[in-house]
Amino acid sequence: MATKKALIQKTKKESKGQSKKKIDFGIIGLEGQLIINYKIIPLGIICHPKGFKIIMWYIIAIIAVLIFWIGLTYNGFVSLRNRAKEAWSDIDVQLKRRYDLIPNLVETVKGYAAHESGVFEKVTEARTRAMGAGSLKEKADAENALSGTLKTLFAVSENYPQLRASENFQKLQDELTDTENKVQAARRFYNGNVRDLNIKIESFPSNLIASMFGFTKMEFFELAEPGQREPIQVKF
Repeated sequence: MATKKALIQKTKKESKGQSKKKIDFGIIGLEGQLIINYKIIPLGIICHPKGFKIIMWYIIAIIAVLIFWIGLTYNGFVSLRNRAKEAWSDIDVQLKRRYDLIPNLVETVKGYAAHESGVFEKVTEARTRAMGAGSLKEKADAENALSGTLKTLFAVSENYPQLRASENFQKLQDELTDTENKVQAARRFYNGNVRDLNIKIESFPSNLIASMFGFTKMEFFELAEPGQREPIQVKF
């Protein structure tokens, strides 16, 4: 009788020993063992309803964190893209303002230096090209060319004291200078947002979200700073 009782107790111990398995997200390891976080967990806990609920909560938490990160990254892309578009709108407004000021400036200079027709024609042609430019690269090249012709026009005006003393000319010159400064400020803001957007598109793991939702790199808008432009030589 005692022998039978000892045999039963030994069988129970072996059964309990076999119930302890290694678990790691339900991946079955060697010798039929399950591994979860490399901790020995009794199979009874996994099979128990409470243990199953704990695992499900872990899975739900991981999915929730993943969804939150995807949403956060997506919103970051949208924010950078919208800020870049907003900055470009500011650039476009200031460029149009400059286009509107140039004809008045040319007509004012004509009143004092009518024989400088070649300079006026170059300014008008450069303005037309800038207004009709397509891509950002073409736009930047046309704007730099237009700025060069305007600098030539102002250099010519230095030879006409009455023109420089004209209140209308001084006002137009100040307005053009102010407009160019605003264009440069908006351009720097635009390029800063484009740079951040492009870096995020190229970086891992945010590049996965960019590819998934179709976010693409944007072009920079490069204009020569006023101090970087080569001096214009005017021959008479």
